[in-house]
Amino acid sequence: MTPENWLVLAILFASITLFVSDKFRVDFVALLVLLALILTGLLEPAEAFAGFASPAVITVWAVFIISGGIFQSGIADKIAEKLLKSAGADPLRLLVIIMLMAGVMSAFMNNIGAVAILLPAVITVCRQLRISPSKMLIPLSFAALLGGNMTLIGTPPNILATDILRDYGQVEPFEFFDFLPMGIIILITGIIYMLLIGRHLLPERDGDLPLSDKYHIREYVTEMQVTSNSPLLNKQVTETDLAHVYDVNVLSVRHKNELIGPQTEHRLEVGDVLLIAGSPDNILQVSKMAGLNLSSDWQHSGLVEKTAVAPADLHLSEVVLSPRTRVEHQTLKELGFRARHGVSVLAIQHSNKSITNQLGDVPIQSGDALLVQGTTERLTLLQEDPNYLVLNSVPQALRRTEKAPLTIIIAIAVLVVITLGWLDTSTAMLLGAVSMIGFGVLTMDEAYESIDWKSVFLIAGMLPLGLAMEQTGTAKIIADQIVSLFGTWGALGILAGIFVLTALLTEVISNAAATVLMVPIAIDAAFQVGAAPQPFVMAMVIAASTSFLMPIGHQVNVIIYGPGGYKFSDYTKVGVGLNLLLLIVVLIFLPLIWPLFP
Repeated sequence: MTPENWLVLAILFASITLFVSDKFRVDFVALLVLLALILTGLLEPAEAFAGFASPAVITVWAVFIISGGIFQSGIADKIAEKLLKSAGADPLRLLVIIMLMAGVMSAFMNNIGAVAILLPAVITVCRQLRISPSKMLIPLSFAALLGGNMTLIGTPPNILATDILRDYGQVEPFEFFDFLPMGIIILITGIIYMLLIGRHLLPERDGDLPLSDKYHIREYVTEMQVTSNSPLLNKQVTETDLAHVYDVNVLSVRHKNELIGPQTEHRLEVGDVLLIAGSPDNILQVSKMAGLNLSSDWQHSGLVEKTAVAPADLHLSEVVLSPRTRVEHQTLKELGFRARHGVSVLAIQHSNKSITNQLGDVPIQSGDALLVQGTTERLTLLQEDPNYLVLNSVPQALRRTEKAPLTIIIAIAVLVVITLGWLDTSTAMLLGAVSMIGFGVLTMDEAYESIDWKSVFLIAGMLPLGLAMEQTGTAKIIADQIVSLFGTWGALGILAGIFVLTALLTEVISNAAATVLMVPIAIDAAFQVGAAPQPFVMAMVIAASTSFLMPIGHQVNVIIYGPGGYKFSDYTKVGVGLNLLLLIVVLIFLPLIWPLFP
């Protein structure tokens, strides 16, 4: 091997190590890779920075914007609502409909968006039917990953693989619906597996429990009257800081005969009554220190919304961090969560454990679920914040439903233009994204917010590594090893080896990064045995969407982790069998649709 090969391999293994360690964000690691390729002289700056102008990168962020338009217009919400209603009370039919819906939606919008849209609806239906959400959320996540295999824009690996094939010149790239036959087979396989095997391996956790019991809430609710010597006099509720100082929540204020919410601008007066929830010790402490008279019959527990003195429009809901959140690892106190959003956090579920004390000092992480209480208006506004996903359905008051017909026309027009070959995919998707903004489906700010910039920088930063592997011959060297290891079983054995290696990589690094690394290897391996590269690349992109073994394998797995009450091992129990079954299905059907030899 040449010194250049050793350099590329060193950068490759260093990047994988950093990805696995999770000490740095994946997009930061990708930028480090880009810089390393330039500083070592493996690529010229123009070659390295070309990743940001790649058609694949343009296509990816355009897909995010179009998905944002579909979300903002309320189309997906309506589809989800109607289809879930058609499931009736049959859990098996509900399972099939959820998986079909997630799969089909993921074929035409990013799978993260599909899960984000369906998750609140699935949670709501599960609670109505008294079915444990843990029985439905892993199928939802897995189906979204599988459904992306059906079209070119369904998942970043498909877009990247097509772009890399096109760069090879002598290799015919994939067209928009070339993925459809295998994608349908893969999705159906996943549904059948879940019906026959997977559903029996899924845990059943907290299915029939009220939210307060699920989070082990043991708070008491009491009315406390403001006295003449109270330090709270002439302060707004948001200025009292009772939540942070005494770890209690002010749920409402009664001023004379008027019942008002805690976000009121009203300044507290003598005789005002605060409805406060907290532990017995904290309630007694706030009574002594804040000059509040405690009601004699305060010791009663239960949900605040069940008490006569609470506003009728006060509700409990679960909230998780969205994939594009900017608030991860910050505490509620640092975020000013209650003052900003007007809802109270009653508990946090972290690693399947409920935290109910000192919530303001707990850093929030992806996979955590927050139990919040607030009015319909406040929960609806929180739902519009791109940092959070509200899991219990609330009215879509802020959706631009009047733009729904226009959104459908734009989406269909983009698909027609791509299918007929009038424009290349990246140009057509960009045209669709600009149309969404130009016709007011999205504002420009909302378009920026809808893009997962972490994925964009990850792809742009890692694409040059694939180029360096190809130019230095490193991809061919790795392909030689794969051929040597699996070649005794022929071309089909090599294809199986590529599938397994990609499936393992995608569990510890992103599927986009795994694709960039594996596509050149798959192409070179095919050339070495005189086979067509397309089936090898097709097997690889399917494997890149099999992040089933761990919750950290893909963002959609992280989203459902807290709401489903899952443990780390739950994914492995269900995912191992599905991975093996998909390998067998690929080895049987892929050569029939895409012959290995031309």
